[in-house]
Amino acid sequence: MTKQKLRRIWTIVVSATGGFLLAAFLFIPQLYSNNQNVYKVLKDKIGVLQQIISYINLFYFDTVDMEKLMDGAFHGLMEELDPHSTYIPAKEQENINELFRGKFQGIGIEFDILHGYITVISPVPDSPSDRAGLQPGDKIIAINGKDAYKITKDEVFKKLRGRKGSAVDITIRRIGLIDPFDVTMIRDDIPIHSVGAATMIDNETGYIFLRRFSATTEKEVKAALKKLDKHGFNRLIFDLRGNSGGFLEQAAAIANLFITTKDTLVYTKGKIPEANQAFIADPAKGRDDFSLIVLINRGSASASEIVSGAVQDLDRGLTVGETSFGKGLVQRQLPLDGGSAVRVTMARYYTPTGRLIQRPYEDGNDLIYYRELYAKNREEKIDSLKKLRPKYKTRGGRIVYGGGGITPDVYIPYKNELTGQTSKILRHPERPIFNFASTYATEHISEFDDFDLFREYWLVSESIFSDFFSYLDLDSISYNADSLQADRSFLTNRIKSEIAGFIWGKDEAAGIRLATDNQISEALNYFNEADAFLGSGH
Repeated sequence: MTKQKLRRIWTIVVSATGGFLLAAFLFIPQLYSNNQNVYKVLKDKIGVLQQIISYINLFYFDTVDMEKLMDGAFHGLMEELDPHSTYIPAKEQENINELFRGKFQGIGIEFDILHGYITVISPVPDSPSDRAGLQPGDKIIAINGKDAYKITKDEVFKKLRGRKGSAVDITIRRIGLIDPFDVTMIRDDIPIHSVGAATMIDNETGYIFLRRFSATTEKEVKAALKKLDKHGFNRLIFDLRGNSGGFLEQAAAIANLFITTKDTLVYTKGKIPEANQAFIADPAKGRDDFSLIVLINRGSASASEIVSGAVQDLDRGLTVGETSFGKGLVQRQLPLDGGSAVRVTMARYYTPTGRLIQRPYEDGNDLIYYRELYAKNREEKIDSLKKLRPKYKTRGGRIVYGGGGITPDVYIPYKNELTGQTSKILRHPERPIFNFASTYATEHISEFDDFDLFREYWLVSESIFSDFFSYLDLDSISYNADSLQADRSFLTNRIKSEIAGFIWGKDEAAGIRLATDNQISEALNYFNEADAFLGSGH
């Protein structure tokens, strides 16, 4: 590294650490009043930080990426607080903003790179791609006249996303057509949906799968319930599996949709007055005209636990599945110079009965915190420690537990008994099941006109399943026929669901796929218990 380069980097470093010192001095009056040692600690440690950076620049044997180095220092600082306080670099911040804002600007496709080309998995409803008639299986072979073969996903985002109202020309190769064709897309606002699926499992049971809690979640769930109303549902499975949370206000709003009494849904306690909030249900916004089961697993965290905790504490419905994540902390995101941000834990939240469901953690040891979440005998450990956990009583007098997540009323473990060969096919980067189903649906589309009849009676025949094997051969995908035959019922269901998705959409695809989900099928057996809560004053 040249002396000139060293001087330039050192100037940046001194400026950055000087910024730290300036920030420290700006806040000294408040810090000093709270803790007289804070000023001395800051002064001493920032001086040490300057020395460390100086030594690294002068003596480290290789080129130093100073931005990466400082980002690592910021990450380390936040990790010493708790597992959920974090530093977010500027390059990650925009993606996070999009996710929770609930929209971005582009053409609106769910896609993957298959056989080297951008392949449409599904057009986003009411997006430019949907209005232009793009179909699952369509391959985008050129963008603005330039070949798109072996394009990366990052390049796709750069080329297809853009300012609302701007145009992009794409060339499509479609299954069943000999010649490619061109389409001009006018970019628009594209929603990022919180509701992953809203469908009927049977004639009376509705199903809603919620991915996250973003700015549009309440609106989406209301629309999903309205859709299910048209099908005459009178009981609901609300699936929060794998939902890691999101906005606190949206969690309270979703809980309110199920509560018809003026009860506390969730409340928070923190150091500053603004961190202390209580969310009270508006009875006019809630519904009690259907039986409710909330499905959770170890990936259900934060906002998901607020909803499932409120439903459980207020005896509105039955909570089933696996013990949830156990995140009872609330973060506030604060902007930093240069577009980065810190997410700082500002409060604990409590369920209506007063439960704090945060799992124990050791400061700075995130590895153990997350590793225990995926222990094979996790439920056994949780059950054995019940006696040590604080007990609370629901409105109806049932015992529930604080600390360590939401313990379901009915434990239903997820079962995956698929062979390694089937799992390999499911994880294959070229998505052979999707490709085969898209081709089949295109060639036989005239045979499919009524989804209800399709769901009830249409089967993947021996001939079709044999054709799937032939497709794997044609695509040079290795497999063991005996192993795949052992999972035939699962694979034929997945082929059928992909056909449904191609013809009718993601909700119908989910409706087919749920038939092989053991937690769903077993949960259906507990609606008699869930029905009992309808007479509890809600």
